[in-house]
Amino acid sequence: MAERLTLPGFVNAHSHAFQRALRGRTEGGDFWSWRASMLDVASRLAPGQVRKDYLDVYREQLGAGYTAVGEFHYLGLEEALAAAEAADEAGIAFVLLFAAYARGGIERFRQENPTDYLRQLESLRERGIRVGIAPHSVRACPRAWLEDLAGYAEREGLPLHVHADEQPREIEECLAEHGVRPIELLADCGCLGLRTTVVHATHADDHELDLIAAAGARVCLCPTTEANLGDGFAPVERLCERGIGICIGSDSNVRIDPLEELRELEGIARRSTGRRNVVSVDSLFCFGSDEGGASLGLDEWNAIEIDLEHPSLRGVEEGDVFAALVAGCSAEVIKR
Repeated sequence: MAERLTLPGFVNAHSHAFQRALRGRTEGGDFWSWRASMLDVASRLAPGQVRKDYLDVYREQLGAGYTAVGEFHYLGLEEALAAAEAADEAGIAFVLLFAAYARGGIERFRQENPTDYLRQLESLRERGIRVGIAPHSVRACPRAWLEDLAGYAEREGLPLHVHADEQPREIEECLAEHGVRPIELLADCGCLGLRTTVVHATHADDHELDLIAAAGARVCLCPTTEANLGDGFAPVERLCERGIGICIGSDSNVRIDPLEELRELEGIARRSTGRRNVVSVDSLFCFGSDEGGASLGLDEWNAIEIDLEHPSLRGVEEGDVFAALVAGCSAEVIKR
């Protein structure tokens, strides 16, 4: 067997690089207490620190086999420029998913109105930075914002990424305010389309998944973060049954390992169904690369090399390498 195997690089469709600073902390008893810790970290970051920290994170992502990243960014405009500079220095393909934030969070996240948000977004585009529209969530963006941003994304042919259905409380609050669930609201506001990626969808019901499928939208799953935060189990089998495209993200960067994300997807499906091989190995590698690239609107990104002499692959037959990568390997098999 050859010593190396060349593959398309993995695509990290959802990253919050600054949250890497929380790795190893106990962070409280549930998602909402973790969020308080996250907001505290976010409140103290300046552009210089962002550039330094993000460079380290993007180098770690490259070392793990991610050669493209979608940075879901809500720290501010100057910090967005710093993130882009860090990605450029690291040499990772980069899409800035610039977050729209009308309410909640902390002051530095928020714009005054959709016009203010789009002005900032356009200033990034003028600098040659590849961007996507990113209403943070239905908690952060009211209906009017969602409608305006959906219209802009459609006119400009830009990706649209949005968190939805990550936590039961989020759904309860959306029902109380709007009388519909989060993904139903996104559909009502024109936010679901071929360039849309819904991040998490952990607690989406069947009707919401039907809406995603009908729109041709994707879902980004981030299993290591979703496990760390106690979000719940991604509806992997129900997504696959509907033919919904799936991509992966490192999200909070509590772990940076695309093979572990893919293994967790299949593991969730197995534990949920009591069956093995629920998602084919070919599909898992497509989730890790092609679907992520399409989610970010990328046409190309760098390849990676697998070290076929790594101890994790000892004794594996040539025809079983791809299955072995998902079943039993970590990012250590990536040639640095």
